[in-house]
Amino acid sequence: MDYQQILEEIHTEVKPVITQGKVADYIPKLAAVPLNKFGMAVQTLDGKLFSVGDADEYFSIQSISKAHTLILALQFAGENNLLKRVGREPSGNPFNSLVQLEYENGIPRNPFINAGAMVLVDIILSHSKDAVQTILKFVRDRSNNQNIDFDKEVAASEKSTGFRNAALANFLKSYGNLENDVEDVLDIYFSQCSLSMNCIDLARSFMILANHGLSPWSGKQIISKSQAKRINSLMLTCGTYDAVGDFAYRVGLPGKSGVGGGIVALIPGRLCVAVWSPGLNSSGNSLAGTQALELFTTKTGKSIF
Repeated sequence: MDYQQILEEIHTEVKPVITQGKVADYIPKLAAVPLNKFGMAVQTLDGKLFSVGDADEYFSIQSISKAHTLILALQFAGENNLLKRVGREPSGNPFNSLVQLEYENGIPRNPFINAGAMVLVDIILSHSKDAVQTILKFVRDRSNNQNIDFDKEVAASEKSTGFRNAALANFLKSYGNLENDVEDVLDIYFSQCSLSMNCIDLARSFMILANHGLSPWSGKQIISKSQAKRINSLMLTCGTYDAVGDFAYRVGLPGKSGVGGGIVALIPGRLCVAVWSPGLNSSGNSLAGTQALELFTTKTGKSIF
């Protein structure tokens, strides 16, 4: 299959909607990102890479990082311990809902909403002397790119306006679902969300989930086949905020999005595909990115269904 031609066709077809979304202007640093950017990359399990547009331009991956911290937290705490502190159901509410967290007594609905991701950070912090570097090394290894780093300006920008996230963290602490200091958890959380990557890095970093837990770069089994299956199922049901139903209906792939405009999706046993377009829809997912992924599964005839 000619993936390069398909990516070029998609790029042409989504151009009219690229500037129709809205950047995440509640994070000052992200508000300055040009709206007309679009990149897309496909990494196949047999080692082929295809890309189009701004696929090599770095951007803030934001909540996409939660898939990586979920893997780390699973490695540190084990599935049973993790599930005592974080649920596995779609939220049906915005990713930063305070009401839902209080209603459910401090147990976040899933690992991909903000409160759930903070519990993941707390687990990593309890098991690592330097949680920030642990996360960074993990993402570098998964992407096979040792130059990936945090964007400290983005992290500072998020911290300066992160009042709702601070409230969520304090809620978690009040219910006994954070072991560590609230400020320490928030600092690490803001850092992980500021990870700066491009579409190529992102597609490569999710390869272990497309390859049943096995890293194609090191040949090591990073997580079990069962854990890879469970994470993929969580991405399908919870990975795109409160628009998971629409995303599954249109795209038909497990995926994880971020308010930086990135989305990564995968076909187990075949490939990973990453797209970036900073204009978001009302649910906080990339507008053009979602359409591009829908076109990708339509044109290739490949999805998990």
